[in-house]
Amino acid sequence: MAVRLKLNPIREIVEGRKIILVDDSLVRGTTSKKIIELLHKVKAAEIHLLITSPPVLYPCYYGVDTSEREELIAASYDVEGTRQYIGADSLHYLSLDGLLNSFQGAKDRFCTACFNANYIAGKPGGQESY
Repeated sequence: MAVRLKLNPIREIVEGRKIILVDDSLVRGTTSKKIIELLHKVKAAEIHLLITSPPVLYPCYYGVDTSEREELIAASYDVEGTRQYIGADSLHYLSLDGLLNSFQGAKDRFCTACFNANYIAGKPGGQESY
């Protein structure tokens, strides 16, 4: 309901067009799925989702509300399965190398745990692996 209130595609603008959606991340997939459903309702010809981060595969214990790996769409589906689940015509992620290279020499200052399970400060409760 919150997505519907916030986003309201206009049929006259969307109908018959190829749409590219860009989002910073794809965590659970619920919002993207709803947005894509709305665009299908107004008859978008194609919907392509571009994500400006790598797939979020592991929980973040350092401030983002993703405590359970089972909640993360990329931990449950590969790219094709995720694409099918959300209903997009294509789905593309930025690679981890691509993301880190965008920081121009400061890439060692950023946490990548949610992408590669490299928890610098360790995991809560002594959990060692997934």
